[in-house]
Amino acid sequence: SISGKLTEKSDVYAFGVVLLELLMGRKPVEKMSPSQCQSIVSWAMPQLTDRSKLPNIIDPVIKDTMDPKHLYQVAAVAVLCVQPEPSYRPLITDVLHSLVPLVPADLGGTLRVTEPHSPHQMYHPS
Repeated sequence: SISGKLTEKSDVYAFGVVLLELLMGRKPVEKMSPSQCQSIVSWAMPQLTDRSKLPNIIDPVIKDTMDPKHLYQVAAVAVLCVQPEPSYRPLITDVLHSLVPLVPADLGGTLRVTEPHSPHQMYHPS
């Protein structure tokens, strides 16, 4: 691409919007216009950054499956991704590094849901 940096930062923005949609359980709108993205972002921002309001906008389907502190971390990552000023946005690699520990291992992340055990031992629930 002509300017990799630009696309890198705009991809992060798009990823942030997708994260917001996932968190809020909204149907992703195919081919959203930038102004529609912007409206989701401006609507969600005050609630994402306020811990008392955040639970109200989280999709109930995921709210009960995730540790609240992990939800706050995902929300915080989404907020960084959709900063209006591109230079404030993280790189997608940073985003992934911060998200992978929040994803259960069986879904491809590194979050340990069960007690850690060596892969060679059979796991016997106590």
